[in-house]
Amino acid sequence: MTRPEDPWAVLADTLLQREALVSRLAEGRPPRDFAGLYVGNEELERALAALPGLDGPGPDRVTAVRAGLAAQVASAREAFATWLAGDSRFAAVARTAGLSAPEAEALALVVAVEQSTARQRLVSYVQDSVQLPRLTLATLDRVFEDDSPLKPSGRLLRAGLVQLTGDGAWAVLAVAAAPRLIWHLRGDDAPDPALPPGTSMRFGPNTWRGLLLVHGADRESRLRAVPSENLLVCTPPENAAGWSAVVREATIGNLTVVLEPAAPLSPAARDEIGKAAHLGFVLSSPGEQPLEAVPDRPWREVRVADGEADADDWRRALGRDPDPAYRLSREQLRLISAVDPGPAADGVATRVRRLAGGHLDNVAVRIRPRRSWDDLILPPPEAEQLRELSARHRGRETVYGRWKFSPLPSAGVVALFAGPSGTGKTLAAEVVAGDLGLDLYKVDLSAVVSKYIGETEKNLEQIFGAAAAGDLVLFFDEADALFGKRSEVSDAHDRYANIETAYLLQRLETYEGLVVLATNLQKNIDPAFLRRIAVAVDFVPPEEAERRQIWTRAFPPTAPVTDLDVDFLARQFKITGGVISNAALGAAFLAAAEDSPITMRHAVLSVKREFQKLGRLRTEKEFDRYFDLVNRDADAASAR
Repeated sequence: MTRPEDPWAVLADTLLQREALVSRLAEGRPPRDFAGLYVGNEELERALAALPGLDGPGPDRVTAVRAGLAAQVASAREAFATWLAGDSRFAAVARTAGLSAPEAEALALVVAVEQSTARQRLVSYVQDSVQLPRLTLATLDRVFEDDSPLKPSGRLLRAGLVQLTGDGAWAVLAVAAAPRLIWHLRGDDAPDPALPPGTSMRFGPNTWRGLLLVHGADRESRLRAVPSENLLVCTPPENAAGWSAVVREATIGNLTVVLEPAAPLSPAARDEIGKAAHLGFVLSSPGEQPLEAVPDRPWREVRVADGEADADDWRRALGRDPDPAYRLSREQLRLISAVDPGPAADGVATRVRRLAGGHLDNVAVRIRPRRSWDDLILPPPEAEQLRELSARHRGRETVYGRWKFSPLPSAGVVALFAGPSGTGKTLAAEVVAGDLGLDLYKVDLSAVVSKYIGETEKNLEQIFGAAAAGDLVLFFDEADALFGKRSEVSDAHDRYANIETAYLLQRLETYEGLVVLATNLQKNIDPAFLRRIAVAVDFVPPEEAERRQIWTRAFPPTAPVTDLDVDFLARQFKITGGVISNAALGAAFLAAAEDSPITMRHAVLSVKREFQKLGRLRTEKEFDRYFDLVNRDADAASAR
């Protein structure tokens, strides 16, 4: 808030008093109710007398009035200069903007007029127009004796502290203090509403000046590399108003501006950074900025190689030691620190799962694992391979972290599940994800593959980029549709299909998480992908002992089951686990329709339905003593 005794207010009022006395005593201008609305004879004579090209008494009288007030003005200026060395908000802004003494005086005058209707009436009198309550460029030129500090090259305009309003002649352009500056001087620190969306600020003890280029790692790690703790972080503004708001906000708060461009800086952005020489700027981006996009200021560059959060980061963000199951970047750690995991015991796991939420919904189906190793019926060698896959992902911190093995091409794990449909590939992926405490995202190929050139790669980049934000399992079912063999180029479609395959290979080699590729035919997978496979598991149709276990577990303990010969079902029907699950479910619905327990008749009829779906013949050898039952059912259906 402004106090009457503040030196800047005293100086402003002294200068206004002087100009009012010049108008009244030297120019003989009387106050008028409708000043500036029309030109009368007396006003015309005064205007002619004041023209510099004509002789008149005006200049001598003006000089006399100014000389009479010179001591008072000099005293006010001296007190104001001393006050500028203090810690007031006005003085801090003037120092950050690097204002000269005349620029600071002009700002004090403009701000004083902006905050007082009495001063605005006085300005209207001095300018002889009720339509000009703000100081004009001509009046400022007169106040500072034909050497106005308000110039396009000056700090007041470049720092956005004042604005020119109106569209008339130069002499009547009004000078207004920026509203954000007025609110700041009155104690309100709400950010400028014209700042780019998503702008954030951080405050600390030091500010840095200069131009710094920071690239690599993640966003938070790049910000750590900035030699300043007072930061205004935003994307490059898209218009002049946005740039003015950024420069003004940084000037008011004594902040270093961190710009996060998604592309090389435009010429307009480079010009704005060059003009705001009183501020420090940082260009923060994943990759290097082209030299031709760097602003014309002395600069230096920092590459951030490692963005992984360390123990201190974990303790600051979550108040705990690192969880070895999760290798998070500092940016990921910052994001999950705001998540409230609730009363769940796996607080970190809940937070980490949330990282990928919202990014993959359009291109992948999220599967929250509910089944465990007990639900997976596989031969011992294949089951052991799956446990090794889980252990390999879990042990990355030990092998690559403590033991310092080189993670080339990356620390990620790629697994290939090959086998006929229904042999448990999706179930196995779910079990592995559940064992690791991760979510499983099943990629929707129909949403990924596009007939338009380049769109498939964009969709895949969205998948891998979002997956990298959170620790999860990516599951590509029918993987040969994406990871198939490259072919000889006979037309443009072949060439772009091969480009997609090459892109996928490159992306797999840089992905740090767990990827599972499932295919019915391993021979269809491009050999280049097989080189990247860490674990390959062959899924084969189950044998009789395994089918017996699957049949037994297909019926929950709560289901009403009577007269069910599981041994017969397992022995006679050589079908996959997926078909068995469907047959058990179909039998349950047949029984429910009859409001009866699930019997052997329901199970056999349901198996027959599965055979029909598969286009498989019903033979007396397979159905044995139930062959007449399934035939009678078919005859009854045809009769109906």
